[in-house]
Amino acid sequence: MTVIEKRAAFRALHAQGCFVIPNPWDMGSARLLQHLGFAALASTSSGFAWTMGRPDYAVTRDDALAHLQALCAATDLPVNADFESGFATDPAGLAHNVKLAIEAGVSGLSIEDRDMEKPAQLYDTALAVERIQAARAAIDQTGTATILVARTEGLLHDKTALTPAIDRLVAFAAAGADCLFAPGVWGKSDIATMVRAVAPRPVNVLVRGPDLNLAALADLGVRRISVGGALARVAWGAVHKAAQTLHAGDFGGLAGAMPHGELNSIFS
Repeated sequence: MTVIEKRAAFRALHAQGCFVIPNPWDMGSARLLQHLGFAALASTSSGFAWTMGRPDYAVTRDDALAHLQALCAATDLPVNADFESGFATDPAGLAHNVKLAIEAGVSGLSIEDRDMEKPAQLYDTALAVERIQAARAAIDQTGTATILVARTEGLLHDKTALTPAIDRLVAFAAAGADCLFAPGVWGKSDIATMVRAVAPRPVNVLVRGPDLNLAALADLGVRRISVGGALARVAWGAVHKAAQTLHAGDFGGLAGAMPHGELNSIFS
């Protein structure tokens, strides 16, 4: 599938229905998820950072771009980039970096309103909106169908701040975002309220546990569902547990490994 075809397919996924967009952390996990039949993938900043031996938000722009290029080349599926805060505060710098991500082959990218210089804070609303406008203009200048996802991180800092989060998403939609995302929203009532507020723009929900399933989220009007770094944490958790038993002299933790031949078949 060509990059143009991937972007067209990705945009079509946002037009109706509800889909799960899992988050691989490297080329192998991307290929595995494609093998399982998912329709699209999204990168994870935390999952990628851990493969580099770093904490979340400790990779450089160029690290992220090289990772995105590798992911896009490794799979026939559309890839949405977790592009953090765009690796620039000023709208012009952000616009430049958005174009670089598009050159890497992504079919969509998300831009956060987290202040790069003060990670526990958000950019003020006016600047946050201006940044989304700049990202929108950059995408339009490339003439591609790349999806722009606007994220507000407010609920991660204050889980009661639903109204401010929705107000930001409404402003981001007016600024040209194709899809809206507020990680931290949970509970049927809050999700439904958010979906109604930004309609007809699609909403992405980050799953944080088994409380709600695909059917329930679809019924609430959610268009796409991501898992962030959760799959990477599952993988790290399995390795950590097996290695602990190995260190203790017990090899039983290796029993849950996927068969060598099955992995070779997937990657062949």
